[in-house]
Amino acid sequence: MMVQAFSQGPATDSSGYKPKKLKLDEINLVSSYYDQTANKSAVMGGRTDYKGNGDVTDFANGLDVTFIGWDHKQRKNTLSVGLGIDHHTAASQAYVDSNGTSKNDGTRIYPTLSWSRENELKGTSFGLGAYYSAENNYYYSVGLNASVSKKNKSNGEFSLKMVGYFDQIKMIYPTEFIPVTKTPPADTTLHYITTASGGSELVSSTGTVVSKTRGPEIPSRPRNTITGSLSFTQIINQRMQGSVELDMVYQSGYLGLPFHRVFYNTGKDTIESLPSQRFKLPIGFRLNYFLGDNIILRSYYRFYADSWGLVSHTFNLELPVKITPFFSISPFYRFYIQTAARYFAPYAVHTEQEQYFTSNYALAAFNSSLFGAGVRLAPPRGIFASSLRILELRYGHYSQTTDLNANIISLNLVFR
Repeated sequence: MMVQAFSQGPATDSSGYKPKKLKLDEINLVSSYYDQTANKSAVMGGRTDYKGNGDVTDFANGLDVTFIGWDHKQRKNTLSVGLGIDHHTAASQAYVDSNGTSKNDGTRIYPTLSWSRENELKGTSFGLGAYYSAENNYYYSVGLNASVSKKNKSNGEFSLKMVGYFDQIKMIYPTEFIPVTKTPPADTTLHYITTASGGSELVSSTGTVVSKTRGPEIPSRPRNTITGSLSFTQIINQRMQGSVELDMVYQSGYLGLPFHRVFYNTGKDTIESLPSQRFKLPIGFRLNYFLGDNIILRSYYRFYADSWGLVSHTFNLELPVKITPFFSISPFYRFYIQTAARYFAPYAVHTEQEQYFTSNYALAAFNSSLFGAGVRLAPPRGIFASSLRILELRYGHYSQTTDLNANIISLNLVFR
């Protein structure tokens, strides 16, 4: 969401002086705050009472540094190094322990590295990238990507990108699914307090911690995602530009989460079970139209279908308006609708005869809306005559028909 929001600026003009060595070109700093109110959390199987609290807050910061240089063949080389850190609190994580005493926050760290080479004379480019993410022992992910693109003589560009994410999920189970083998002290019982951060404690009914276990004792399961992306962008005329984007996604491995509960219609609970494979096929269409010197209409539609029976449609409109040559406002609106996956059912509806089942409302049928606006300030000599060249601030309000509402505010600073 943040990448899309702040990817609208013009490319740096490279037609002038071209140094041969890599030099610092741009520093991007993005910060955002997200606040969500919801119920029906997947950790408690879609319950709507206080144990199903799905409130979330997230504070994210990302830093990207870009270096640009030209080699002896006049090919443009771009090296980008990034680091992101998110910290969240989630009420639902407390109920990994059925008594609500688990740790309810977590931190995610994700460095990135990418390199690309562009031959401006031939209109070709090639890029490689790597990504790593880790969140509080709950999982880690390694990502690799490669991309190529080719421009034609009629102002069109064809791009191909391959991306692979290789995740390792810690099998952290809810309290009631961990057997206790130790003998409890007299007149007490024992149970585990597990947490999505990867630790567990064996606690007596009097509150005394009997023992603790950490990291290596918790098994893990792999989850892999391979994506092939094709896109074609075409300048249609002086005022109109369009593109078509097709993704083919294949996922395999453990595709659920071990601390997502499901409650049967008998009242008994279990852990969600989902197929070990999933195919996704999204296709998107973009059309940008310049209504005049100061107004641009950006439109987007995406159709999505997958092998779990989920079908969705996304409609997005954004209308950047240039108030002055250096200041613009961009109101936007997005509408989204999806059908339920065939394995979804609400709280206490699934039967014990089913092979696959989940009560995660991300796989339910719902509609959602996102609306808001952004402001952008980009004077040619920098803000207050400094190296801060671009300042962007965006706000969005999100609402979903599953009783989920959220607000996000993002700040982007570009230094050159």
